[in-house]
Amino acid sequence: MATRTVRDIMTKECVTVTLQDNVFEIALKMKQHDIGFVAVVEGEKLIGVVTDRDLVLRGYAEKKSGSTAVKEVITTDIATIEADTSVEEAAKIMAKGQIRRLPVVENGKLVGVIAIGDLAVRNHFEDEAGEALSKISSDKELVGSK
Repeated sequence: MATRTVRDIMTKECVTVTLQDNVFEIALKMKQHDIGFVAVVEGEKLIGVVTDRDLVLRGYAEKKSGSTAVKEVITTDIATIEADTSVEEAAKIMAKGQIRRLPVVENGKLVGVIAIGDLAVRNHFEDEAGEALSKISSDKELVGSK
């Protein structure tokens, strides 16, 4: 059997915003599409991402309004992966970097997103996905949480 690549399991239809959008528009897209991650692009080039956590910590917790610019909440220091990378390698990268969602690029252009759930539904990679999620969850637990 041929090695499965990220291209085989990634989500190709990505919800995106641009730097011209604002925090309200990002939150609305997240609600409409039931997602917690939006890629920020200039044309087709990936320049960053905004997660639901980014909206809370850099937006609402800082008392920013809905008209606040994307540049105020964007994360630009992001890991990416090439579409032809093996699924096994992607799982290792996600586990090591404690990454739940990894943008997939070709020559800097956004072509998809691979999420921890994409790995979990592939029987062969359940262990890697479980390990990745375990590392992410254990390192992110809050002290004193119930």
